[in-house]
Amino acid sequence: MTTSTPPAQRQYFLDWLRIFAFALLVPYHVGMYYVSWDWHVKSAELHPSLEIWMQLSSPWRMGLLFLIAGAASSFLMQRGGGFVRSRSKRLLWPLLFGMLVIVPPQAYYEVVTKVAYAGSYLDFMQLYLQAYKGFCRGTDCLILPTWNHLWFLPYLWVYSLIGWALLRLWPRLSEGCAAWLGGHGTAATLLLVLALPLMAARGLVGLFPGTHNLVWDWYNHAQYLPLFLTGLLLAQSSFWELAQRYRWAASGLAALAWVLVMLYFDHYREVAPPEALRWAQRALYGAMQWWCLVALCGHARRHLNAEHRWRATLTSAVFCVYILHQTVIVLLTRLLLPLGLPAAIEGPLLIVLCFALCAVGFVLARRVPGLRLLLGISSSGRTDPRGQSAAALHRTHPARHQTSG
Repeated sequence: MTTSTPPAQRQYFLDWLRIFAFALLVPYHVGMYYVSWDWHVKSAELHPSLEIWMQLSSPWRMGLLFLIAGAASSFLMQRGGGFVRSRSKRLLWPLLFGMLVIVPPQAYYEVVTKVAYAGSYLDFMQLYLQAYKGFCRGTDCLILPTWNHLWFLPYLWVYSLIGWALLRLWPRLSEGCAAWLGGHGTAATLLLVLALPLMAARGLVGLFPGTHNLVWDWYNHAQYLPLFLTGLLLAQSSFWELAQRYRWAASGLAALAWVLVMLYFDHYREVAPPEALRWAQRALYGAMQWWCLVALCGHARRHLNAEHRWRATLTSAVFCVYILHQTVIVLLTRLLLPLGLPAAIEGPLLIVLCFALCAVGFVLARRVPGLRLLLGISSSGRTDPRGQSAAALHRTHPARHQTSG
C-alpha cells in the first residue's frame, strides 16, 4: 500500500549539531596551544594532561561535520540545477580568500617562533605568494601557500563533486540505500554493519598519517568520504529514527571503547603492542568513531529537534566563525604573551575573546555583500518558495524505505 508523501519537516537537530561541532573548534584549538602536540604556535607553559580531554572529541568532531554536510547536500541536490556551481561558490571563494588573507598570519608567527624568522609581515607575504620552500626544521618544511585549518573546504568540495557524480550515474541510489536500511533497521545493522567503513579506514592510519594534503591524505579520505556519502545517501531514510532509538546503546559502546582505547595507549606508550592487538585496537577505534556519531545524532534528535530564535542567526554565523577562529586565536596568543598570564586564566580568556571577536567579525561582515561571500555567511533560516528552509531535509514516507509487516 502506498500513500502520498507528507510535507517536508526541517531536521532542526542537524543545525544544532553543526553549530555545536563548529563551536567546539574554538576550545579545541585553544587547547592545542597548551598541549604537547605540534601546532602553529606554542605556549611556554604546556599541560599534556589536557590531551586526554581533547581526545574525547577527536574521534568524532570532524566526522560529524562531514556526515551533516552529506545530509545537507542530499537536499540541495533535490532542489535541482546548479548544485556544483552553488557548492563551488560557497566553498572555493572562502578558501581562496582565506589562503590569501586569513591564514597567512598563522604561518607568519609559526616561522617567527619555530625558525626565528626576523623579517616583517610584508617581507613574509612576498615569500608566501612565491611559494617559498625555505622555512624548514631539518626535513620538515612549511608548504606555502597553505590552507591550515581551512582544509575542510577543499575536502568538502571534492566530496560534493563525487557525491553529485555518483547520483548522476545512479539517480535512485539513495532510494535504494534508504530501502535497504528500512528493511534491515536493527541495532546490529546500525551499530555494527554501518561501522565497518570506519573500522576498515582505521587500518590505514599507520600507513598514511593525516596530512591534510588533499592529494596524499588517504587515511582521512578513507574515513571522511564514507561519512559524507552516508549522510548523502541516508539523509532521507530511517537512519535518524534508528539513531534516536539506539542512542543509549551507542553511548554505552562508545564510552566503553574510549576507556579501552585510552588504556591501550597508556599501557603501550613506551613498548610496542602485539601486532594482533594493534589491529584489534584500530578496529575498535573505528567502531568507536561511528558509535559516537550515532549517539550524538540520536540524542540531538531526541532533545534538540526544535526551533529557537537564535538558531537561524547561529546557523548563518557558524561558518564565518570557523573561517576566522584559528587566526584570531594565534593573534590573541601574541597579544596576551607580554602579560605572562597563567594558563588557567589565559586559556579561558582566549576562548571568550575568540568567540567575541569572531561574533564582531560576523556582525560587520554580513552587512557587506562581498565579505558575506568571502567569509561564508549564508542567509540560512529563510524559506524557499515551497515554504521550507534551504537546509531542510525531506522526510520521505516510510513505505519507500521499509518493507511492510
